[in-house]
Amino acid sequence: MNNLHGILFAYRSDANLGELTRPRNTCSLAFGGRYRLIDFMLSNYVNAGITDVGVIVHESYQSLLDHLGSGKDWDLSRKHGGLRILPPFGYGEQGHGEYRGNMEALAGVAGYLKNIRQDYVIMGWGDAALNLDVEAVYDQHIASGADITVVCTPTLNGAPRFSEYVEVSADGRVTDLSVHPTSADKALESLEIYIMSKQLLMDMVEYCAAHDVHSFSRGVLQPRLKSLKLMPYVHQGYAGRFQSVGDYFQRSMDLLEPAVRDDLFNPARPIRTKDMSNPSSYYGPNSVSKRSLVADGCYIEGEVENSILSRGVIVEKGAKVVNSVLMQGTVVKAGASLAYVIADKNVTINADRMLMGHSTYPLAIAKGSVV
Repeated sequence: MNNLHGILFAYRSDANLGELTRPRNTCSLAFGGRYRLIDFMLSNYVNAGITDVGVIVHESYQSLLDHLGSGKDWDLSRKHGGLRILPPFGYGEQGHGEYRGNMEALAGVAGYLKNIRQDYVIMGWGDAALNLDVEAVYDQHIASGADITVVCTPTLNGAPRFSEYVEVSADGRVTDLSVHPTSADKALESLEIYIMSKQLLMDMVEYCAAHDVHSFSRGVLQPRLKSLKLMPYVHQGYAGRFQSVGDYFQRSMDLLEPAVRDDLFNPARPIRTKDMSNPSSYYGPNSVSKRSLVADGCYIEGEVENSILSRGVIVEKGAKVVNSVLMQGTVVKAGASLAYVIADKNVTINADRMLMGHSTYPLAIAKGSVV
């Protein structure tokens, strides 16, 4: 797989995620207790043998830099190639405050793209949770003779108004691409992961930069469906999309299902993350923990049920946490009660407080809040 280069878009900060993305972009959002969203696609690349990965960022990426570091936890700390963070240094002269689309983001790092050593490139967003067999996608791309291979899922879990969908002909070729439609019956949902040759990508980037085209889907794919051979790769496993606070809560609760965990954390293709070297979690003699995922370094003396706790969470005696997601360093003091709550990092819930959301409208508490 040394002939495939990885590009990750990591600049999206979805406003629909509210307080969760105010201090960070979506890719650095905590998920599953131990992970960040970018861990999944980055691990997918590494598991396929990709040794060179460029991560395109724009703003609010300090948390992402702290997490990725040199890339050593993904075996990407190398003298030649490895992990490269691509900030918008060469982009400010164009006068826009943010990237309007991924073609504009690619134009901003055109110098990096020209120096790619590999003949093929895989591009994807770093804010989706899936365990993708990238090697199988690449093999299909080569065997099919496609100009572009797009990874899709038959399980429609995204909201149509925020997602893209493809229709496929009887001979297996993509014949239509819908961007943010009002409905998407009988279509495959695009995961916005693409494989193509480096030369084709460079031609597209140059054309789009010269014609002020900023969207890959609308500006490149839709007008060229007949002239380019666009083929789908259907990913049959779990795929989590995060387009709202409700999505984040539901995808987190999905992890409590053994079948989802078995698919997402397949030991044959492990999901890697930053090593924090936390001690084991402590459970008090009268503590209760039911159907929950609890990361290392937690201190639990109260009750935890149907919840996900990140590293360093403290649940004091008499406190009860049900159907909730607590991120790193959250403290739930004695007698407090939480239900359908998402607490960001370093939140403190004072003693005897009662916080309650709903499964369709969870209560999100901003990073560092004291309630």
